[in-house]
Amino acid sequence: MVVIELNQVKLHAFHGVYEGEKLTGSAYEINVRVAYEEGDSTFDDLKNTINYVEVLDIVKQRMRMPAGLLEKVAYDVINKIRHQYPFTREISFSIYKLEAPVENFQGKIGVTLHKKFDG
Repeated sequence: MVVIELNQVKLHAFHGVYEGEKLTGSAYEINVRVAYEEGDSTFDDLKNTINYVEVLDIVKQRMRMPAGLLEKVAYDVINKIRHQYPFTREISFSIYKLEAPVENFQGKIGVTLHKKFDG
């Protein structure tokens, strides 16, 4: 099995349920793991693998559309990746709000959605 990974991708977006988040936005950190069976691939052509630049584009496009919940962002990204690469077997998407509007809190808050697919 091959796993394509994007780690610690930093983006600014306007997700959240609070009005301030919708106006000023927040910094986010994203991790994506996409696994597939390589079969008899010799890894000599990009069309026989998952293009991480295209995965990054999917993430960036979805991050431009505000959502109330981070779970919705994760769900949409996973579905788009699976649609574009139907041979995927597992996709994991983590999104962290780096400056969460939570009183007396330092750190990052986020969600991870992990999906497995049958052949």
